[in-house]
Formats: sequence, C-alpha cells, structure tokens
Amino acid sequence: MGQIVENTQTVGNTLLEVGALLMSSGASTHRTRVTLNRIANGLGYEIESLITQRAIMLTIIEEDQKYLFSRLKRISPLKPNFKMVSGISHLSWNVMEEKWSLQQINAELDRLKSLPHYPRWVLLTTVGAAGSGFCYLFGGDPLNMLVAFVATVIGLFVRQEATKLKFNPYLCVFFAAFVASFIAGLSELFGIGSQPDKAVATSVLFLVPGIPLINSVTDMIDGNIQNGLVRAINGLMIAFAIAVGLFTSRMILNF
Repeated sequence: MGQIVENTQTVGNTLLEVGALLMSSGASTHRTRVTLNRIANGLGYEIESLITQRAIMLTIIEEDQKYLFSRLKRISPLKPNFKMVSGISHLSWNVMEEKWSLQQINAELDRLKSLPHYPRWVLLTTVGAAGSGFCYLFGGDPLNMLVAFVATVIGLFVRQEATKLKFNPYLCVFFAAFVASFIAGLSELFGIGSQPDKAVATSVLFLVPGIPLINSVTDMIDGNIQNGLVRAINGLMIAFAIAVGLFTSRMILNF
C-alpha cells in the first residue's frame, strides 16, 4: 500500500511539473488540461485539475477510488518556449501510444529543460531584423530600416537587462519602449531617412503581447473565462506600458 501511495505522489508531482512548464511556456489552458489528462490516462490514472494563470491544483483518483493525491504548484511567470510546448505534447502522445513509463517521462522532461536557448546575439539580431522588416512593410526606406533595427536591438537589450535586475515586468516593457522609441525618434528629430515616423512606429512592435492576447481569446472560446480575462488584462497592461513609454519619449523630444 505504501508503495502505491508513493507512486501516486510521484506521478502527481510529475504532472504538476508538466502543467507548470506548459503554462509558463505559453500554452493555452485547454491545451494544458488536455495534455495532463492524456499523460495521466496513459499511466492509468484519472485526474481533476484546476488551472489558473499563477497556480495549478491537481487531484489524482485511482480506479478503485482508494488512493488520492491533491497538491498545488505555483506557475512561473510567462517565458515563451514553444520547443517546450511541442516537446511535452509529443511526450504525451508517446505515453499514450508507446506506453512510456514514469522514468521515461521524467528523463524526457529533464532533456527538454536542459535544451539550450538561442544565443543572445541571435535573438537580438533576428528581432532587430523583424523590426527592420516591419519598417519596410510600412513604407520606410533603407535608412529608416537601419534606424528601426538599431532601436529594436537596443530596446530588447534594455528589456533583457531590466528583467535580469528583477524589475516589475511592466516597468521592463516601459523601459524598452521608451529607449527604442527615443532612439528612433532621434531620426525624426534630425531628419534621417524619408519617413522617420515609420521607424518610430515599428521600433516597439517587438513588445506587442501576442501570446497573452491570443491565449486570452482561445481560453475564453474554450470556456476558461477567468484565465482568458486575466491574460487579456495582462496583455492590455503591457500595451499600456508600451504606450506610456512612447508618450514619454515623444514628450522629451518635444514632438
């Protein structure tokens, strides 16, 4: 009996880890719940879960209704990682179709968590190129694109450093928006390029909260109204921080 209870607790802790990783990596509430159910069913358990934006509560019920597991785990702040989301989804299907053991599941989770992130210079360069591309789409010339690239790279760098220093996430967005729009605004002040306003407008697009807003819609469509509203408000707060950063830089440049 003691071994069965211990196994149930181990399974429960693993499922909580899976749920927390999915939510913090950018998965929707519905996808998280479906993935947890798939893994639990593959291991021979029935579960009930309560998933919020900041915590997940899980109860495991065995077939004979005799042994129970109930525990809550806090969810880390959002750090988008779609390699983690797709990896756990693939893992869940392996549990169902190939009857993976709990040891195989934990080994795969450890592997996914150890996967290296992209180097910082790659992130800065690619995000900067995206900002430059948006500037081109909005009608900017090569000089405007260069300004947008530089402003985006420096703005992202500032956000990364502010996050490392553990500033409030919305303040991190504000700092990044202010710095990026201020640098791009200098091109408008000194008349660099034919349409410097395009560089200003596109220099902060890397901060747009796409994941929270998309997940808020999918959550509400799936009936997870509370999580959908929380994510929508989070997205609106980020948008407000972007707007305040832009407004502040424009006031300083006196446009």
